[in-house]
Amino acid sequence: MSEKQKKATAYWKENIRYLFVLLAIWFLVSYGAGILFKDILNTIKIGGFELGFWFAQQGSIYVFVLLIFVYVRLMNKLDKKYGYHE
Repeated sequence: MSEKQKKATAYWKENIRYLFVLLAIWFLVSYGAGILFKDILNTIKIGGFELGFWFAQQGSIYVFVLLIFVYVRLMNKLDKKYGYHE
């Protein structure tokens, strides 16, 4: 295996690791906070709304958008690390 192939393999392994971590966070927030832990979170109120309801309606969307920005930043760092940046 050439050095270029090793670098590309390491790049994709790290990229896939980032994806799995970010998708796991999104799953925990959208499914966990909005459905599984809704009753526990509903004991907390923010702005007059129960926190479980808020996560189910809007919180998971905000977290998803935030994760997009985190992913872009991580990928820019990863591209620079492996020499794939412009």
